[in-house]
Order: sequence, then structure tokens, then C-alpha cells
Amino acid sequence: MAVTQSQSESRTKTQSRKGAPKSASGPDAIKLLKDDHRQVEEWFDQFEQTNSASKKQKLATQICLALTVHTQIEEKVFYPACREAGIEEDMMDEADVEHDGAKNLIAEIEAGKPGDDHWDAKVTVLGEMIKHHVKEEEQRDGMFAKAKKSDLDLKELGAEMKARKDELMKAAKRRN
Repeated sequence: MAVTQSQSESRTKTQSRKGAPKSASGPDAIKLLKDDHRQVEEWFDQFEQTNSASKKQKLATQICLALTVHTQIEEKVFYPACREAGIEEDMMDEADVEHDGAKNLIAEIEAGKPGDDHWDAKVTVLGEMIKHHVKEEEQRDGMFAKAKKSDLDLKELGAEMKARKDELMKAAKRRN
């Protein structure tokens, strides 16, 4: 089977993360992801507490962008590294499926606006889905705990994730 250049690059990046001495540079990957979780949770809470359509629209836009970027850095950087580190396939597969469900709901929210049928409900359900997903990632025996116990260099991984996140946010701002 032929290995594409991107597969080869991904494998090389992952191999360099494993078994390497812990690097001092870059944000910790788990902290970066948890910080994203806390920010989005705060925005979901604000969404639930407001009746202003314009504020709901602004918050939904922020939530959808943040989750879109967050899922991309998890799927393209963090999850492949976790799989390479031997974190259980079923845990990783479940996370992928949860991401797919969130992406579908994000697309529906972005296509609508406050006042549309079920629009507020979609944002609320997305918040519930994300809360469940976050709980699973952050629980005592969850993915984050397993990543911490692995031989992944979480600083190096965090630096890679931060760089990718910054690129995606910059690209999103250019589109708007």
C-alpha cells in the first residue's frame, strides 16, 4: 500500500512526539483543549441566559467557529497522536462520531438565525452534546488522562496544535 506524503509527514510528526524528552516550549496540549472547553461552556451559558436575538446570533457564531477550529485540531493533530500512542480505538472512534454529530448541528445553526424554527433548540442541544463529549475526554479514565500517562510529548503536541489553531482562526477572520 502506498503511503501518501501527508501520511508520511503525519507519521514522522507523531514519531517525533513519542518517546522524546519532554520539551519546554509550547503550551501543553491538554491545557489548550481544556481552555477551549471552558471558553465554549461560558458562551453556551451566556446564550442560555439572554433573550437578545443579536446577542444569541453573536454567541452562536463564536461557539460554532470555536468548535469548528477545536474539532479540526483534535481530529488532525491530537487524535492521530493519541491513536499512535495506543489509546483505545473504541474511545477514539466514539470521539470521532461525537464530532460528526456536532459538525452536522453546527452546519444547521450556521444556516439559520434566531427566530427560525428550532434554532435556539439546536444551539441548546449542541451545548448538551459538547458537555457530554467534554466530560468523556476530561474524566478520570478519559482520553486526556490516558494521553498524560502515555509517552506523548504534550508540550510539542500543544505547540503544533496552537500553530494550527492560529492558522485556522486567521483564515476564518479573512473570510469574514
